[in-house]
Amino acid sequence: MLELKDQINHLIKLNHQPKKIISVVPSQTELLFDLGLDDEVVGITKFCIHPNQWFKTKTRVGGTKTLKFDKIKSLNPDLIIANKEENTQAEIEFLQQHYNVYTSDIKTLDDAYKMMSDIGKMTGKVVESEMIINQIKANFKYLPQFNKKILYLIWKQPYMAAGQFTFINHLLSKIGLINVVNDEKSRYVELSVEQIKQLNPDFIFLSSEPYPFKDKHIKELKKISNAQPILVDGEIFSWYGSRLKYFKHYINNELVPLLF
Repeated sequence: MLELKDQINHLIKLNHQPKKIISVVPSQTELLFDLGLDDEVVGITKFCIHPNQWFKTKTRVGGTKTLKFDKIKSLNPDLIIANKEENTQAEIEFLQQHYNVYTSDIKTLDDAYKMMSDIGKMTGKVVESEMIINQIKANFKYLPQFNKKILYLIWKQPYMAAGQFTFINHLLSKIGLINVVNDEKSRYVELSVEQIKQLNPDFIFLSSEPYPFKDKHIKELKKISNAQPILVDGEIFSWYGSRLKYFKHYINNELVPLLF
């Protein structure tokens, strides 16, 4: 038997290597694919768009915050992979009563590495998970440092920004970007137009998710702030699975030309 505590201190007990896995978090779904668990993964959410072949073929069990328990029950999983922030506490607690549920809680790269290592142990993919972790660690060496003030917006109506206590902020700090939302206890903060002006960032990052910011929003923000608005790939800054392998390439090829 494998006994392991997840990142919300919940004990997982596995009598055997899982043969039916459901992932209810997009970035962790992609990790499971990269670990080679095609046969084992039987269910994903409607937001698990990577890889495309899974999105087209795997059973969808609802949204990350609107899970369909009847579909989950029909798949009879022996392991569910969840996340404290992306899934609701009530739904996680309900699932824990019926299934083995591993819940991640990611605020730093070290948290992400621990999650990947744990999933590797639970699924018999220890070697594969360590290879991915080492690849990501190498990817985060010798990153450019921008030394610019950033406001990272994730939503509109109202405007919402990533605060200090987020994985997004952690990645911004890795490239020398200073988050102007500086309340250390904050995660996501609602902002008025006047507050955006007062924060006075050098750049405003408009994330591609969860709100799909477009070019028209750049024009809107230029009318209310002296900062330069830039559309950025939200998956690069908020997905804490194997997509982190692409972080350095994105920064060097997409951000360096815009920020330097």
